[in-house]
Amino acid sequence: MSELKPVFSVHELNEYIDLLLGLDPNLKELAVEGELEAVKRHSSGHLYFTLKDESASVSCVMFRQYVMGLRFLPKDGQRVRLTGRASLFQRDGRFQLMATGLMPKGDGSLYAEFAAYKEELKNRGWFDESQKRPIPFLPKSVGMVTSGNGAAWRDVQNVISRRFPSMPIILYPAAVQGEGASKEIAAAIDRANEEQRCDVLIVGRGGGSMEDLWAFNEPAVAEAIHNSSIPVISAVGHETDVSISDFVADLRAPTPSAAAELAVPEWASLIASLQSDLDRLRNAMHNGIDKKRDRMHILFKDR
Repeated sequence: MSELKPVFSVHELNEYIDLLLGLDPNLKELAVEGELEAVKRHSSGHLYFTLKDESASVSCVMFRQYVMGLRFLPKDGQRVRLTGRASLFQRDGRFQLMATGLMPKGDGSLYAEFAAYKEELKNRGWFDESQKRPIPFLPKSVGMVTSGNGAAWRDVQNVISRRFPSMPIILYPAAVQGEGASKEIAAAIDRANEEQRCDVLIVGRGGGSMEDLWAFNEPAVAEAIHNSSIPVISAVGHETDVSISDFVADLRAPTPSAAAELAVPEWASLIASLQSDLDRLRNAMHNGIDKKRDRMHILFKDR
């Protein structure tokens, strides 16, 4: 007579498999390397994403308390090392990894250096709001420190010429990547301050890897921004990229194009606002004159 096998409900089966996964020491504390895909930050603060390699993928979730401890913003295409545990999402019977840590693969030493320098400058008070200079509402001209051959320079020109066609834009060219780039960026910021031809300065470049953007994490650039008498808008990479320059600058823009929008008002809106103010002033003046006239008529009538 064959031995009777247990009959599970679906819920019991999923619960049992999740229990088995939790008992396996190799799956309780694991490390997996792969590429991020479909990264999504939920309104709850939890992070959902897929980890993949050339031939397979796995669903992952990182809860809010662990997301808050990340020193970088995960984005699609990044190579990372995940630490956490394997589990089964019992409601859907979906296998997934519960991440407790994420580290960009190959960038560990860079991120450690970034975090240490960021903490040092924070302790110096360089990130304090009291250190931030106001961005002028209507600058006489806009300066930009970037590569003259890069997309960032073209984007800023296009946005500013559309928003405020007569606004002068001054390029302070500098290499934005590779050996010596940080010194060129710092020198360009210093040159803008010496010339005093502009009263707001955009410092940045388009997107890239952490290594590509590293010049904007160097002490030379941080010190030049901190010492600048001209207010600085940092615009390094894409929205998910974060640099030391972003923290030191007076204002951080998610992209160079966004920096251009923050640097100048929109001409048409400005003219419309001025016309509205003029109309209100004219109406107030006419009303005042009418009241004075009525008062005079009353005074002369009484005589």
